[in-house]
Amino acid sequence: MTREEALAFLQKYLTHRNLIKHSLACEAIMGRLAQVFGEDRTEWAMAGLLHDIDYELTKGEPKKHGLLGAQLLKEAGFSEAIVLAVRAHNEMTGYQPEGRMEKALWTVDPTSGFIVACVLVHPQRSIRDVDVAFLLSRFREKSFARGAKREQILSCEALGLSLEEFLSIALEAMQEQAEALEL
Repeated sequence: MTREEALAFLQKYLTHRNLIKHSLACEAIMGRLAQVFGEDRTEWAMAGLLHDIDYELTKGEPKKHGLLGAQLLKEAGFSEAIVLAVRAHNEMTGYQPEGRMEKALWTVDPTSGFIVACVLVHPQRSIRDVDVAFLLSRFREKSFARGAKREQILSCEALGLSLEEFLSIALEAMQEQAEALEL
């Protein structure tokens, strides 16, 4: 499936504009991480793009979020690696991220929302004006963006990246997609 076909497939199930932008942000970060680790950029980006495909379908049943998505992706012929990453990105499924792609998606998911929250409180309200120092200062504020689980973001260390390195990679990936993300 091409990227355009995957995006259309996602939009068949996911209609909320902010959720689609979140998916695009995760796609960008996962693609950049694949480059850093020498992994398949297309496959990793696809996992980021499609990880929340079932979000609206499972809204009332959060324990199914990720499980239904994995099933949809498996039936559509996506790789086992993508299916496993999507299945493990929600801790409520009971599956723990094991492989590198799974761990990366686990870490990326809350990070994209954290970066968006930082942009929204930044004086210029533009992702191009945000830097890693600003992200790190906001990261230390426990009351800021509470939904962005700090422990989950800090699991970047299990990937061999410091928090500063990881946030730098994520921020640069999202900055390159500023127009699509409307940031």
